[in-house]
Amino acid sequence: MPPRTIAVLAYDGARLMDVTAPLEVFSTASGLGADYRPTLCSPDGRPVTTAAGTRLLVDTAATDIDTPHTLIVPGSPTLPRTPTPEGLTTAITTLADRATRVASVCTGAFALARTGLLDNRRATTHWRHTALLARVHPRVHVEPDALHIRDGHILTSAGVSAGIDLSLALVEDDHGPQPARDTARDLVVFLQRPGGQSQFSAPSRTPPTRDNRLRAVLDAIAADPAAHHSTPALAALANVSTRHLTRLFHEQLDTTPAAHLETVRLEAAKTLLETGESVTTAARRSGLGSDESLRRAFLRHLGVTPSAYRARFRTTTP
Repeated sequence: MPPRTIAVLAYDGARLMDVTAPLEVFSTASGLGADYRPTLCSPDGRPVTTAAGTRLLVDTAATDIDTPHTLIVPGSPTLPRTPTPEGLTTAITTLADRATRVASVCTGAFALARTGLLDNRRATTHWRHTALLARVHPRVHVEPDALHIRDGHILTSAGVSAGIDLSLALVEDDHGPQPARDTARDLVVFLQRPGGQSQFSAPSRTPPTRDNRLRAVLDAIAADPAAHHSTPALAALANVSTRHLTRLFHEQLDTTPAAHLETVRLEAAKTLLETGESVTTAARRSGLGSDESLRRAFLRHLGVTPSAYRARFRTTTP
C-alpha cells in the first residue's frame, strides 16, 4: 500500500505551531514505521508567511494533490474575525472532496465552517472563539470545552497544542495505541489526552468570586478533594444554609456544589492515573470512592474508561 498523504494546508497568516505540530507528529510516526507522507501545501503552491513572521516553503499546490488521505487545516489568530484568505476556501473544498478525513487545528474550524463542512456536526475550536463560532455558524453544534471532537470523517480541535493530541489520535486510529504511544514518547509529550478532556483545569475554569464564604468552600475542595464534602458540610463551612450555598453556586459559578466537587475529584483521579496509580487507588484517593463510581464519571465526562485513560499514559519502558 502506498503511504497515506497527510496534506497540511498552509496559508498567509496561519499560526506556525498549528502548521508544524501535525507535520512533526506524522513525520515522527513515519520515522517509527507508520505509512505516512506528510505534505505541506498552499492554495497556489507559493511560499506562505505565518503569523509569527516565519516564511515557509511548501511542497506543492493544494490542487496538485490527487488523493490526500487526510487534510489538516491550521488556524490563524485573525481568521475568526476576518475574511478567509484568498484561495483557501477553494483549496479546502477541493481537497476535502478527495480526502478520507478532514481535520482542523484551533481556529481552522472557522475555515471549515465557511465551506459548510461543519453544518449539522459537532465541533470545537480555541476556547476564546467558541462563542463566536456558535453565533456566526448556528448550524454547527459547538462544544466549547473539548480538546478535539470527531463527527464522522471530520475532526476539529482546540488551540495550538491540541493539534498534537488530535494528530496522535489519528495515528492511533490508523495504527493502534502502541505507535501513537511511541510517537508521543519520542516527542516527549503526554500520551494523547482524550478528545473529551477539558481545555482547562477545574480551578482555571471556575469563575472568580469575591464572596469569602464561597471562596472558603472552593479552597477546601481544592485542598483535599477526597475529604467529606457533603453539601450540608460545605454549607456549615460557609456558615450558610444548604439552600443558600446552592444558590451561591448557581448565581456565581453556574453549577451546583455536587457538580463542582465531582469535577475536582475527576481531575484528581486523572492525575493519579497519569502517574501510574491503579484504578482502585485513584478512585479512593480522589474521593470518588469505588471503581464503578470512577468508571461512570469517566464515561460521562471523558467518554473513556479509567483503564483506557490510564493506558494512554502508561510508559512502554520495561
